[in-house]
Amino acid sequence: MAAWNEAQANDIIGRHAGREGALLPILHDIQAAFGHVPAPAVPVIAHALNLTRAEVHGVVSFYHDFRDKPAGRHVLKLCRAEACQSVNGERLAKQFLDRFGVEWGGTTPDGRLTIEATYCLGLCASGPSAMLDGEVIGRLTKNSIDDIAREVG
Repeated sequence: MAAWNEAQANDIIGRHAGREGALLPILHDIQAAFGHVPAPAVPVIAHALNLTRAEVHGVVSFYHDFRDKPAGRHVLKLCRAEACQSVNGERLAKQFLDRFGVEWGGTTPDGRLTIEATYCLGLCASGPSAMLDGEVIGRLTKNSIDDIAREVG
């Protein structure tokens, strides 16, 4: 991920210029480029789209997929939807959090892993489920914790 660069942000914004509903695609592209939506990006986006900074910040803080600080090298999203909860997803999630020593949205001190909540990965019949670095994983078990720990180093 690149360090904050206003010129690069303006290039990203320019690719969406004039499009209806450009805010979400811009935020996704900003996060893809910088690993998060940096605070300095908010007024730049707001100005370009004729929105207030509060409106842009509100969208960033409302959607769980956007983060305002960099994530770890790996991102694990654990499903917290009802179907996964019904098959012990919450207990398993707590075991993940305890194993890696983080809270929801937290990153390990060495920066290797961020654990985030998500609210349905569409694997309801294969719960509990997760997504590691964009790859979905179904039927998580206690052994999955060790497997994921090995995978993230």
